Amino acid sequence: MNNQISNYRNPWWWVPTLYFAEGVPYFVVNNISVMMFTKMGVPNGDMSFFTTLLYFPWFLKGIWGPMVDVVKTKRWWITTMQILMTVLLVALTVTLPSPSLETIKAGDTPISMFMVTLVLFIIAAFASATHDIAADGYYMLAHSPSSQAAFIGIRSTAYRIASVFGQGVLVAIAGWVEAGDPARITMSWRITLGVSAVVFFLITLYHIFVLPRSADDRPRVSTDGPNNGMSEFFQSFASFVKKPGFLLAVAFMLLYRLPEGFLIKLCMPFLVADQAKGGLGLPTEMVGIVYGTFGVIALLAGGIVGGVYASKVGLKKSLWWMAAGMTLPCLTFVYLALEQPTSNIIITIALCIEQFGYGFGFTAYMLYMMYFSEGEFKTSHYAICTAFMALSMMLPGFVAGYIQEAIGYVNFFWMVMACCVATLVVTYLVDRKIDPNYGRK
Repeated sequence: MNNQISNYRNPWWWVPTLYFAEGVPYFVVNNISVMMFTKMGVPNGDMSFFTTLLYFPWFLKGIWGPMVDVVKTKRWWITTMQILMTVLLVALTVTLPSPSLETIKAGDTPISMFMVTLVLFIIAAFASATHDIAADGYYMLAHSPSSQAAFIGIRSTAYRIASVFGQGVLVAIAGWVEAGDPARITMSWRITLGVSAVVFFLITLYHIFVLPRSADDRPRVSTDGPNNGMSEFFQSFASFVKKPGFLLAVAFMLLYRLPEGFLIKLCMPFLVADQAKGGLGLPTEMVGIVYGTFGVIALLAGGIVGGVYASKVGLKKSLWWMAAGMTLPCLTFVYLALEQPTSNIIITIALCIEQFGYGFGFTAYMLYMMYFSEGEFKTSHYAICTAFMALSMMLPGFVAGYIQEAIGYVNFFWMVMACCVATLVVTYLVDRKIDPNYGRK
């Protein structure tokens, strides 16, 4: 190993920070933006539609992935994208507009006020998605296969810590600065974005000096340049389409998470919306603590339990239980919308049940993508599957906010429950095709 890396460092020095850095911009772009626009009075319809647009780079990242392979090194891409994201976070901090207090209270802040913010977010999204490609490639190049396997759990944990930081700590900071005073809302999000910029600057500076330089980390030699990578992409996509059960697999990947796709955009807005508007009226910092911290821990626990269970019984035998885990927790939001409880303990328990169920149910989704990706182009086919995964979240997200505005929170969550039928139908259809031994140790 040491003879392949000119400045070898134990992976403990850089794997946790690399995957923390991978997670932070993702959660800032996709989660902080939702909460920020909601608190600043943007209607749910516009908020949901435009924040869903920000997800496009992760849907499309496989298209420019070959460029990362043939232009510069993975390390260069990582540090360059981190520098760019730091600059963008600073720019977001200083350019965030200030809607009037009356506009915020009325909940009719025009999204057009945030055009510069949205442009900066979309650039950050492309930089973050490119960073993901480079980081995952670098991970495989910078240490041995045995070391890679040993650090899989570490990189996953680091990413979850980034989730707690992005959805929990940053949201809580905004809430503490706001302190229940609507006049401080704009300042609270400027400070929150500023904190994220400082943290990311420190990580970037650290990586510039600490990330090892691998002899294997070099631009891929190709006679056709980037076009060769693109030809490989189209070849792998053609073979993906020709796979037996292609249409059924795509239907499963698009519909299994349909309830979650609708729910995820309205969770935070529902939690902070006034009770008179059908929400729970939670303070911003409480959302960060309850949903962004305890909820993430429950999500992680659900994923761990799901992984252990699936490894014992296999994908086929666990699929229906995991589909139930994906659908039944939707009832918690029906309950919360109907009862509008004021007890933080009850709200926390309900959200933890919902997140645990999603973590448990998502295991089947990941296993199925790996199952369908088996074959000659395993890596490429899995990347294509992740694109469909991103699309499954985007399509409901575009309309979720507008539907909620039209029918209210209670009816919206009942509609989410009705969407669970789609999950159960595609589960039934793919269950008949799965190898009973797949996924079992």
